[in-house]
Amino acid sequence: MSEQLISRRGAFSLLGLAAALGFALPTTMLTESDAEAQGAAPAAPAPTAQPMPGMQHDMQHGMQQGQEQQTRQEKRREARRNARTKHRQARNAARMKHREARGKSDKLFMKGDVTKQK
Repeated sequence: MSEQLISRRGAFSLLGLAAALGFALPTTMLTESDAEAQGAAPAAPAPTAQPMPGMQHDMQHGMQQGQEQQTRQEKRREARRNARTKHRQARNAARMKHREARGKSDKLFMKGDVTKQK
């Protein structure tokens, strides 16, 4: 038998094939319980869990905490919006003030009569 080196591409191809095969085969086919090996019927599924008495209180407490967190988030969001609006208004006011100041200085230079050269 001849020895051959396998390329990275070939190694990754085999690895991908093995992963795909692992996902394709259900785990129940790969493992077999003792009851199935002996030919017995599988056990009945476990009943669904009912919430414990203390869980209801925990759920309400968790929902209340979630609502409080949502309220805090809304307040922070509103504060950020207000800060942005205030900053924008201050920026616009400064821009207008700068334009007015620049407009006055431009008028000083443009006051005299403009004469054309012949």
